Amino acid sequence: MAKRLEGKVAIVTGAGRGIGRGEALALASEGAKVVVNDLGGAVDGSGAASSPVDGVVAEIKKLGGEAVANYDSVATMQGGENIVKTAMDNFGKLDILVNNAGILRDRMVFNISEEDWDLVLKVHLYGHFYTIKPACTFFHQQRYGRIINTSSVAGLNATTYGQANYGAAKEGIVGLTRKVARDMGRYGVTCNCIRPNAGTRLTISDEMRKARPEAMVRFEQMKPEDIAPLVVWLASDDAANVNGRTFYVETGRIGLYSEPVLEKQLVKAGAWTINELFMFMPVTMTKELVNPDPPQPK
Repeated sequence: MAKRLEGKVAIVTGAGRGIGRGEALALASEGAKVVVNDLGGAVDGSGAASSPVDGVVAEIKKLGGEAVANYDSVATMQGGENIVKTAMDNFGKLDILVNNAGILRDRMVFNISEEDWDLVLKVHLYGHFYTIKPACTFFHQQRYGRIINTSSVAGLNATTYGQANYGAAKEGIVGLTRKVARDMGRYGVTCNCIRPNAGTRLTISDEMRKARPEAMVRFEQMKPEDIAPLVVWLASDDAANVNGRTFYVETGRIGLYSEPVLEKQLVKAGAWTINELFMFMPVTMTKELVNPDPPQPK
């Protein structure tokens, strides 16, 4: 098998299970040395354990690859810096950063606590920044780097509820991706984003099995490890021309999202008045719009 990433050093956060585990194994199979990071906590971010990371490191070594463990949380700047330091201390360099770590604390927006909001944003959005910043210090110096971030369809018009915190964090990651791509592109660094769809412990739970058994059948067919090939390609030199873009990926399906564009415009000389907007908006700009979640009977 071709070793397309021979000589490269990669970090994968949240790599103890699911999608991250598949990404770490796939990068290693292509010759990359891998820092396997995971706090080892529960789905809601509580607790910690070393066994998930240790298991993935052992798998990589058994297959003839090189890997080291890191158990830091991505939810602090110190944690992000320690993760990057682990790569430098053990392998002397860093080429690829895959941000995958995530948690869920689903609540309807009127029930979200400040803690639920803060921790989800800390792990997802802040967690991406906390690894990107120290990684880009080295990428800037060596004028090379690959960053692959992980968003979700949850922030789009996905049929999920109770995920205002998660959706906000994941859409923030898309914006962060675009801006990091612009900041770092001139230094030979690319930053792209994926919206994966797979059956993981975040998407398959006992509660979901009871509530939506038909959806669980499909999720169980979408394997977490099937996300990894796209990540490997984005991490390679073959994807040097791809920067600041977002991809959908699931088993057997990959899509490239278009960038946001203005659908329609109302233009006039001078400012619009309130009366004018009440007159023109319903018959021009918003005439064809449909509320995706209209009011329901009590």
